[in-house]
Amino acid sequence: MTPPVLETGRLRLRGLVPADAPAIAALAGDPAVAATTLRVPHPYPPETALRFIEGQRQLFETGQGVAYAVEEKAEGCLCGCVGLGRDEEHHHAELGYWIGVRWWGRGYATEAARLVIAWGFAHLRLHRITARHFASNPASGRVLEKLGMRREGLLREHYFKEGRGFEDAVLYGLLLGDWVRQAQAAP
Repeated sequence: MTPPVLETGRLRLRGLVPADAPAIAALAGDPAVAATTLRVPHPYPPETALRFIEGQRQLFETGQGVAYAVEEKAEGCLCGCVGLGRDEEHHHAELGYWIGVRWWGRGYATEAARLVIAWGFAHLRLHRITARHFASNPASGRVLEKLGMRREGLLREHYFKEGRGFEDAVLYGLLLGDWVRQAQAAP
């Protein structure tokens, strides 16, 4: 069982497959990308990427999450990942994403995350979607703000990032009602 394909004019989001492991390892394992994420190691061996893909498949099958490969249509290649980790009992999920360095600054993270948020609210009956980013990565905060998420707090020295020590985490949230109002206000 795989998640449904989601598309925009520029991007195609599809379920992860084992053949994605080398690209995920190379792109996410880039030191610049790994430094902005909590759980992506550097170096990132393909075997670790395979375990990640299998874990995401299991989470989708049990209703605990969804992860997508983000493909750029023009090049037909994987350029990142985006997903939701679901807490069914409380009707919320946490958004996570990364985009390969080569594609930074093109709006792909915002575009892909917007699709996944819309799908999550529509199909998972979510009430709330949250996201966190390292305070040292303000670009991720700008992505979340473009999605209409609100900054809700700062978790001081919340994460320990290997090689850097403790990192502050900035927390954002988006309620279903806010999402609906934004959609209605859009031209």
